[in-house]
Amino acid sequence: MTVPHPLDRPVWNMLTGRQAHLAEGGGAAVRIDRGYGVFGAAPDTGAEALAALAALVPDEGEIWIVEGEPWPVPPGTREVKRAVLAQMVAEGAPPPPREGEPAIIALGDDDAPDMASLAEHAKPGPWGPKTHRYGPFFGIRENGRLLAMAGQRILVPGMAEVSGVATWEDCRGRGFARTLIGHVMRAMVARGETPFLHSYADNAGAIALYESLGFRIRREVHVLAIAK
Repeated sequence: MTVPHPLDRPVWNMLTGRQAHLAEGGGAAVRIDRGYGVFGAAPDTGAEALAALAALVPDEGEIWIVEGEPWPVPPGTREVKRAVLAQMVAEGAPPPPREGEPAIIALGDDDAPDMASLAEHAKPGPWGPKTHRYGPFFGIRENGRLLAMAGQRILVPGMAEVSGVATWEDCRGRGFARTLIGHVMRAMVARGETPFLHSYADNAGAIALYESLGFRIRREVHVLAIAK
């Protein structure tokens, strides 16, 4: 019997595994603490599971379902959008630091307002008031301004997701994303974890950058955003 890969159902395995402490609900469906984001999942597409997932959708807001296969819209909800992601896993050793790279700093609660502003501008994915607490986030500052950041989000057995990669538009082209992703990757590998990430499948520029850092496409995964 083939054992399912944890990345085939990243959100379900996240919220019922290493990050179960962030989950709301339980049993028939779970969603992440609303301060962290919008992800939700259910064990299957049966009527009970879909009803439980629909019950977790807030009156104002969305739940995002991320699965290896397209999911049906739960009764009582409406489809907001669908998207296809390229799921990429790092192969081999992470890239070493390059000569002349800017200083990288650890980010925390004191940096949260600047991180939220950057996320609102660059839109690296769902961002909430606690998203910066997923795990280590790192940034580059210049004259006090946070120019770019990157960190982690989903954790599954033996693997950690590079996420929250964002740079102000007027600061792009200076290699900040490459520098920060490489730093995040090295930190993950030092902990014994394999880095992975998700990119919109039609974002050729981002995928090319990730491939140059050692990531390879594993498969496509599907996003369904639903609301009341």
